[in-house]
Amino acid sequence: MTRRFLPALLAGALSCPAAGLAHDEAGPGPVRADGHAPIGVMGDHMHEAGEFMISYRFMHMAMEGNRIGTDAVSPETIATTVPNRFFGAPMQPPTLRVVPTEMQMTMHMVGAMYAPTDWLTLTAMGSYVTKDMDHITFMGATGTTRLGTFSTATSGFGDVKLGGLVRLYEDGTHHVHVNAGLSLPTGSITETDSVLAPTGMTPVLRLPYAMQLGSGTADLLPGLTYSGHAGGFGWGAQASGTLRLGENDEGYSLGHGAELTAWASYSPRPWISVSGRVAGRHLGRIDGIDRHIMAPVQTADPDSYGGRTVSLLAGINLAGQSGYLRGHRLALEVGVPVYQDLNGPQMETDWTVTLGYQVAF
Repeated sequence: MTRRFLPALLAGALSCPAAGLAHDEAGPGPVRADGHAPIGVMGDHMHEAGEFMISYRFMHMAMEGNRIGTDAVSPETIATTVPNRFFGAPMQPPTLRVVPTEMQMTMHMVGAMYAPTDWLTLTAMGSYVTKDMDHITFMGATGTTRLGTFSTATSGFGDVKLGGLVRLYEDGTHHVHVNAGLSLPTGSITETDSVLAPTGMTPVLRLPYAMQLGSGTADLLPGLTYSGHAGGFGWGAQASGTLRLGENDEGYSLGHGAELTAWASYSPRPWISVSGRVAGRHLGRIDGIDRHIMAPVQTADPDSYGGRTVSLLAGINLAGQSGYLRGHRLALEVGVPVYQDLNGPQMETDWTVTLGYQVAF
């Protein structure tokens, strides 16, 4: 399907002139590719009354290596110097003896938008998540002798997000709206898998917080979005947050989060735009603890979560202009972190990629 769709999208897009860069997909004028923000920005645009949009996003994140603060640390350093918060409980050594080395996370996100009026657009999004994490286990209670490696994996539906976008201002060049969302705890927080313990045993345990599929709490998702267009240029910014409402059934809540992002784009022709974006994020530590998550590994420690990151991202948007392809969009964005100050030890992010398809009708 992809091999046939992309050439057709380009052919349909190229048939449109460069003049009149309107971004009304229901109207007669050209559809401007940068009428939407880069595909990694959620809740970035609104629709006209009666318009629907459905979307699919594929997001992949790769993590490798560990940091404490801004400093990279080796598995041996973690295994010999980082205290185990569970030391004193049965079979719990004084330092961490299991160290994660690599993690891959993939999300398939399906979304829908509907505008009952020009000033309100309703949104919904569901996701299917897969996570894989590789570990090194060190032998016994001390030393740097490696006993072996193992991997854990989880997959399933994540949390469902519902929301509304409320228009505050629109003058044809500048646009401002409020983002108001709610995340529902539909993702599992009780996933298990077998692990390799420092004793050589392979018990089945509840996996740490990073490997669970949801938050377990209802979360508020407030935000404010601004965008602007003039000639072949577009720009915008969004401030957003995640506020956890109490603790979940297992006795904890993930950290509150805040993100600020800004982007700029250029459209040499209406059917294509390229973009650059910077994103800064702050995430708090986990509050509380799941009494079923206890192991000599950093991911079992609620204090080894959260931190501050800054990432740079580059993207491309394509928008169909005529016939069947009008209202269809294909977009790609790739990002790398340029600053990571983590509540460690914690795995660092290497890169992210988001590929998305959207169609409005």
